[in-house]
Amino acid sequence: MTAGTPLKVLVADDQFLIRAGLVGLLEAAPGLEVAGQAADGAEAVELALRLRPDVILMDIRMPGTDGITATELILARAPRPAPRVLILTTFDLDEYVYRALRAGASGFLLKDSGPQRLLAAIAAVGNGDALFAPTVTRRLVEAFAMRGAGREGLAERVGAAALEALTGRETEVLELVGRGLANAEIAWRLFISEATVKSHLNRTMSKLSLESRAQAVVAAYESGLVVPGGHT
Repeated sequence: MTAGTPLKVLVADDQFLIRAGLVGLLEAAPGLEVAGQAADGAEAVELALRLRPDVILMDIRMPGTDGITATELILARAPRPAPRVLILTTFDLDEYVYRALRAGASGFLLKDSGPQRLLAAIAAVGNGDALFAPTVTRRLVEAFAMRGAGREGLAERVGAAALEALTGRETEVLELVGRGLANAEIAWRLFISEATVKSHLNRTMSKLSLESRAQAVVAAYESGLVVPGGHT
């Protein structure tokens, strides 16, 4: 996306009134453009691949193809740069949210968030920034990482062998990201600049085929690099 170009947003929610309300809010907001709207996950996948939105507001619990499956399909099939998926959920510590982060979603937002919070979240995700504090991600991951259910895929890809592809510094950065530290804190601990932290993290994500910072946190846990309950 170039400067001055509106962010194109796709809205996916099976409840008509919620979907219509979101669309109305986005249409009235400067800097945003509604690329389309989907009533279920299958339609979201089709529209995402055809319309190439920048951001997708994705409900989780939809009939047929749910939001998690839709997220996985979109991020696997979409040409790069892939759209950023913002998950809409009712509960902040919802196992569905964790699974969505594992699938590559960029963040999550509670459905009872106010309009300004929603618009700020879309802007943050669309610009590639972290939507939520790293400690929130860490708390969510710790709540579900060791349950073992549905761990195929990311866990298989990011194991001990995959970590061997990382340099020592990249491994250090991934571990600290997994422990919930922000870039500024990582830079302070490692005596490097924030720009260098970002560079190491970007290379790490590329080597491990990760889609988002949240997925990097998940990878740090599921590879065993970070143990739930460990100290920062």
